[in-house]
Amino acid sequence: MKKTFLNFMKSIFAIALLSTVAVSCTDLELEESDSIILEETDEGFAGVADVQASLDQLYNDLRGQLEDQANFFALNEVSTDETLVPTRGTDWGDNGIWRTLHTHSWSPSHQYLLAVWNNLNQNVFRATQIIDQRSAPSAEEKAQAQYLRAFSMFFILDLWGKAPFREVDEGSDVDPRVLSAQETYDFILGDLTEAVNNLPSVGPGGANDKASKAAANFLLAKLYINADRYSGSANYQGVIDAVDAIAAEGYALESMPYFDIFKSDSDSETIWWVPASTGNLIWNGLHYNQIAPDNTGGGWNGFSTLAEFYDSFEGDPNSNFVGDAGDDRRGWVPDNTNAGPDNLGIGYGFLIGQQYAENGSPLSNRSGQPLDFTKELTGISGNAEEKGIRMIKYHPVNGSFTGHRIVMRYADAHLMKAEAMMRLGGDATAMVNELRSLRNTSTLGSVSESDLLAERGRELWYEYWRRNDLIRFDQYTRDWDYKLPESVGADFRNLFPIPTTALLSNPNLEQNEGY
Repeated sequence: MKKTFLNFMKSIFAIALLSTVAVSCTDLELEESDSIILEETDEGFAGVADVQASLDQLYNDLRGQLEDQANFFALNEVSTDETLVPTRGTDWGDNGIWRTLHTHSWSPSHQYLLAVWNNLNQNVFRATQIIDQRSAPSAEEKAQAQYLRAFSMFFILDLWGKAPFREVDEGSDVDPRVLSAQETYDFILGDLTEAVNNLPSVGPGGANDKASKAAANFLLAKLYINADRYSGSANYQGVIDAVDAIAAEGYALESMPYFDIFKSDSDSETIWWVPASTGNLIWNGLHYNQIAPDNTGGGWNGFSTLAEFYDSFEGDPNSNFVGDAGDDRRGWVPDNTNAGPDNLGIGYGFLIGQQYAENGSPLSNRSGQPLDFTKELTGISGNAEEKGIRMIKYHPVNGSFTGHRIVMRYADAHLMKAEAMMRLGGDATAMVNELRSLRNTSTLGSVSESDLLAERGRELWYEYWRRNDLIRFDQYTRDWDYKLPESVGADFRNLFPIPTTALLSNPNLEQNEGY
């Protein structure tokens, strides 16, 4: 038996070498862990040696991809009206890599595009190896791999509108064929339709850090509700049926306080979580002087939200202390009367105004001035360190780097069903108000498309879905603060460009329109 190095994309090896050169000019030795190493006989692919180990590794790879504040998270959140990473002094300048996402001025050479393209396509290829009959997976192992392949292919389709695909027997001398949007949609649908029958039934509080029938139905609902982009027409009844199937597994809206859902404790909403650290989402926006016992180094003073997104919540427009918000999902900021060990002086949700330490004393910035987070930014660059409202959904009082990141939640499914009903000519008002009553916010008299999009924003911020929602509601290319004027209405930016290196490595790929 011999070992053969097989790239999913021919460029991966070159990129790995370039990365190695950047770190060290003397160490160019290729490690098996750096690449896709296949067990191969003279007849070709012979199956993976250990199916469960390969499946565990695939889950771990995906965990790392979802944990990162850059790459996958950045494409889906920083490119929206919800999140931006403004430059403060020289902090977070990074040669404009964050700013170009928010301003919609990215190019095919953007580093995060290439990283996500390679990661997702590599996931697909590794899942295909596990699924292959020569690997002899059990029915459930195959279904798990089909789910993970479908998840990765869904985002390739959503981000780029097409998907390359390589069979396990095709070597690096074969250019992967490229599936159209319709073909990719059909491929994902086939995987999920088969997988859902062989995945376990796992209800709330169970082992839902792996794929289950509920997780597969959630992804089916996402596929169906966005299908007009992929196949020409959405399947709204399919959305309703998939969400009903999730409810039949025992999932329901959670009545506990909103931010308690994001603890690692059991709840009725969490359908799929991954053991990814929550640390990035906690600390990437908090100030350097905001600390926790297990992170005395403080925050990184980067990520913020737009004033207009903050204003979409009910409550005082200029402060968010206890009693100022009319929506639990906006959270609250401790002051000198209620800061303490149970919150470390760090708020929940949207942090605006004066910030306090655990002992109730007002915090200062590094210059000794009051640490008073302002609603408005100077711009996307040139800001003082206290500019901008910060966002925190996972709280360090539960552990500054706890490995529990939610990817799929029943509240999202509930709102997808409400949207499907509305788009079929029904009324979503009762379902939306059912959720709003649990979040202690006012009742709506009626619900329009714009109301439903706003509700999804309030409920699901920082949960990977904002870009997808904005595109579905035809709002991704609208104007918002700090977007470049020439990018407003540029609908070709609903898809990202195929990375330059990918185009060079596979002549079957064609660049997306507008790039």
